[in-house]
Amino acid sequence: MPRSVNSVASRARRKKILKQAKGYFGRRKNVYTVAKNAVEKGMLYSYRDRKNNKRNFRALWIQRINAGARQYGMSYSQFMGKVKANNIELNRKVLADLAMNHPEAFKAVVDKVK
Repeated sequence: MPRSVNSVASRARRKKILKQAKGYFGRRKNVYTVAKNAVEKGMLYSYRDRKNNKRNFRALWIQRINAGARQYGMSYSQFMGKVKANNIELNRKVLADLAMNHPEAFKAVVDKVK
C-alpha cells in the first residue's frame, strides 16, 4: 500500500503560521521553523501583556487622579478615601478622564468630597 501524506493539511498549517509571522524581520517571516518559534513566543507575549495592559492603565489612571487631586491640596489616598466615604460611584477610569479632560467637573467632585 502506498504511503499517504496529507500534504494539503500540512501546507495549510504552515501557511497559517507564516501568515501570522507577516511583518517580522529576516528569516522570522519566511522560514517556517524560525517563524513557528517567533509566532509562539509572540503569542505568549500577547497573552501575558493583555493582563499587564490592565495593570498599566490602572497605574496611569491613579497618576492622573493624583495629579488632579494635588491641585486642590489633597493626596490620591485622601481623595479616594473621601470618595468612597461619600458613596460616589465613580471608578478610577472615569475620575482620571474627568481630571484630564474636564477639570471643572473634577473640581465639582473634589468640592463634594471636601
